[in-house]
Amino acid sequence: MSLLAQISRVARQPLRAVRVPNAKAKRSIGSVSAIDSSIFRTLFGTEEIRKVFDDEAYITRCIEAEAALARAQSKCAVIPSHIGTLVTEKVTSSPLDMERLRRETEIVGYPILPLVRQLSAMCGADAGKYVHWGATTQDIMDLASVLQMKQGLDIVERLVGEIISILRGLSVRYRDTPMAGRTHLQHALPVTFGYKCAVWLSGFQRHQQRLAQLKERTLLVQFGGAAGSLASLGAGDDGLRVRKALAEELGLTNPPITWHVARDGVAEITNYLALLGGSMGKLALDIIIMSSNELSEVSEPFVPHRGASSTMPQKRNPISSEVILAASKVLRSNAGLVLDGMVADFERASGPWHLEWVAIPESFVLAVGALEQTRFALGGLCVHKEAMLKNLHSTKGLIVAEAVMMGLAPEVGRQRAHDIVYEACRESIENGGSLEKELLKKTEVTEKMSAERVRELCDPVNYLGASGRMVDDVLAVD
Repeated sequence: MSLLAQISRVARQPLRAVRVPNAKAKRSIGSVSAIDSSIFRTLFGTEEIRKVFDDEAYITRCIEAEAALARAQSKCAVIPSHIGTLVTEKVTSSPLDMERLRRETEIVGYPILPLVRQLSAMCGADAGKYVHWGATTQDIMDLASVLQMKQGLDIVERLVGEIISILRGLSVRYRDTPMAGRTHLQHALPVTFGYKCAVWLSGFQRHQQRLAQLKERTLLVQFGGAAGSLASLGAGDDGLRVRKALAEELGLTNPPITWHVARDGVAEITNYLALLGGSMGKLALDIIIMSSNELSEVSEPFVPHRGASSTMPQKRNPISSEVILAASKVLRSNAGLVLDGMVADFERASGPWHLEWVAIPESFVLAVGALEQTRFALGGLCVHKEAMLKNLHSTKGLIVAEAVMMGLAPEVGRQRAHDIVYEACRESIENGGSLEKELLKKTEVTEKMSAERVRELCDPVNYLGASGRMVDDVLAVD
């Protein structure tokens, strides 16, 4: 169900009294983060991405890794040929004791040894002794994490594609809709809303390209054994053959060397999500400011009670944009965590690796949640063209002072033209009149150009530069 459909359904439901449970009643472990909160979870994530990174999914990926390893080793004749299939059948059909796994993980510090104990028992004496053959804990945990990230990136890729489609539509529709371009929050020069949308679009197009490029570079199989050397499988090429076969089993890239302590791939993925968050944050901030009553140029899709205030009935806050902006900040913070995690000691890190356990799932949930909010906000964005035009003319021609200067410069020189227009702008501000009116008072202007030419230069709609052409160029990108 889309975010819009979810919000609309909730908005139609009447408010109900909430029953507070007995304080003595047994309660399940509660969330401590907004992204897992039963109250805030739909704002900061989606159920689809949570199912990729929850405990059950993670352990399932660990089991898949162990089963794929057994199959790869059977194919390479490192273990008996029938073991791989047998292990796969047993570990994927037998129930796991998650409570026991939790208790033992708390003691060991990692879930793989407790998991292997259960999986070995499931497989029986014959096959059980080959489970986890030649592997180390980090091999399996890295594999599980990579498989989760692979699935998460597929979701990200789909949503990025949908946002690109929406932005392409907005860029076409508003290609020639004039509005004030702003620098330092002040009027700078005229642009079009289509140009603004195309700037947003260009960033998402590059993110789409980055994603296609980073998959092969970062989604790497992991199998190195205790210190990464694959010594447990002998001095020959058995270990390397198994690693290659394991990559084929899991649909991952086979690297030339173990990457236990070379965490640049993980950092690249998490930083990619931060870059994506940065683009969404910029877009959201634009919408927030443009939604202000003083500008009223856009507003988020209307849903009853969406963005409502508990005390001010008139409020219609840009909630999606606010959530996107917050998520983008956390994504940038998590990017720093995984960069810190790259600084690992020797052949097995003594702690930095653990940062990924926090940063990766949280980053994916936040990024997908923000993408969903972005799709919602843009998909039903209300664009108020009349307000844009009114704001464009609100400074009475001052926004095109550069146009007048460039038009006068061939006659009197650029610097003199700057001084003349600067003085006219000052007088316009002080007197409350238009720039055109003040310019026509100056003989140095009227001797060089007609009143019609001055009027033409002072009309903001006539000074859009190559905005439309650049929109077309962005739209031409596949």
